[in-house]
Amino acid sequence: MEDVIYNFQEQTWHLSAHRAIFWQEEQALIVSDLHLGKSTHFRKAGIPVPANIGQDDLYRLQLLITAYNPVQVIIVGDMFHSSENNDVPYFKLWRQQFAHISFKLVKGNHDILGAHLYEAMNVEVYDTLSIRAIHFVHEPCDSSDGYTFSGHLHPGIAVAGAGRQRLRLPCFYFGRNCSILPAFGMFTGLAMLEPEEDEAVFVIAENTVLKVN
Repeated sequence: MEDVIYNFQEQTWHLSAHRAIFWQEEQALIVSDLHLGKSTHFRKAGIPVPANIGQDDLYRLQLLITAYNPVQVIIVGDMFHSSENNDVPYFKLWRQQFAHISFKLVKGNHDILGAHLYEAMNVEVYDTLSIRAIHFVHEPCDSSDGYTFSGHLHPGIAVAGAGRQRLRLPCFYFGRNCSILPAFGMFTGLAMLEPEEDEAVFVIAENTVLKVN
């Protein structure tokens, strides 16, 4: 599986082209902004979008879990897009194959399901999550003690393509005090960033992760 190893904050991070990070020291797979159920939500509103986007995203997550064999999965907010729909029972069924793995959700602005549903899905829910000196919050990045990972923005940057093309690509952003994770869900947009020179950015171009200057 294509990834890039980034040694940062005295930890080892595997940056995957599948829009996820594997934290080696904690055996943790980290993703953000799955937005499961978003396509169902849109279809109910009469907007024609593909029906199986959430299932495809869970299949990608399944591949990552199989590849990295984590002991925990950390979801940095917006696991589900909205209120309960058919994607909830599908996730419950999908979750059973990984019953031995801890799933931890840091609540985001879209995480509005009832506590009983998260419990039924065997998902632990946190407002913030701290492991070692690393903090996980959904929004925004926080410059408190330690280092913070967040999501929410669906970060991207523009890079030069062939000719005069400017390609808009999702990215991993590592700032001085915080990192912003790419949206794992494929049915999401991009918020374009303009990083400073001393900040690290890794773009995701199809199946490749590349560091950009």
